[in-house]
Amino acid sequence: MNSLDTDLLKTFLEVTKTRHFGRAAEHLFLTQSAVSFRVRQLESQLGNPLFTRQRHNVQLTAAGERLLPYAEAILQTWGRAKQDVALTEDYNSQIAIGASPLFWEFDGISDWINGIYASIPGLALRLESIRRQDLSKSLLDKNVDLFITSEPPKIDGLGVLKIRDYQLQLVSHDPDCQLKSSQTLPLVYLDWGAKFAIQHSKIPELQRTPILHTHSSRMALDYLIANSGVGYLPAPVVNQSIEDGDLYVVDNAPIMEQHLYLVWKEKSEKSELIERILNIKPNNVAESVQ
Repeated sequence: MNSLDTDLLKTFLEVTKTRHFGRAAEHLFLTQSAVSFRVRQLESQLGNPLFTRQRHNVQLTAAGERLLPYAEAILQTWGRAKQDVALTEDYNSQIAIGASPLFWEFDGISDWINGIYASIPGLALRLESIRRQDLSKSLLDKNVDLFITSEPPKIDGLGVLKIRDYQLQLVSHDPDCQLKSSQTLPLVYLDWGAKFAIQHSKIPELQRTPILHTHSSRMALDYLIANSGVGYLPAPVVNQSIEDGDLYVVDNAPIMEQHLYLVWKEKSEKSELIERILNIKPNNVAESVQ
């Protein structure tokens, strides 16, 4: 694939992200006419319009929607290929690890990554932030070599290792907050997966539109420290704020037990390297579940 093709796809993704040709041009350091030309060129190659263009309302067409996952996968694979090919004598191997942004923010994850570097000299790591729903596909498509999740998929050929237990706690800036009184406070909601969504839906006091729906536990933490509200946050993220008196656990609220897992393809050309990483355990004792 030549650089022109990847530039066209990058431009397509930026317009898709911003829904605005002008803002896409700013982000790509191009003129708006150059962005429009690239999109027209890509549309010409594919034989279909990719966007509906109305003033202040740029939307993907059906063809654009179909192209989107392929464009993302192509650019991700191309970027990884360039890194693999460009490995120098200082870095003789590379592993890509995926996780949702929520889990990269956990205390202890950075220590685990540093432990991997210390144990495997010459390793280059690629750490990807990926939507929870797309993790399995990224692994099967070889965009990552293993991923971190709280809900391991039940797919033949995938190995699963439990690496950590943690709790989700309902917390608030109010030191006297109880579950019953929390129903008057703004709700902060993080997507911890299907299991959490079911448990959350069974708490009547929390059934309302969230004031903040985010995929960043740090952003939720900062909001709850600065504002009135309630939300479920992981103990590894919130413990220090509780110790400092910035946040408090809501009385009588259920505590949700959760687990972190590593998932990988059992038949992989990097099996030996993956096995070495699996032996580098975070703070909790790792336990094979498949």
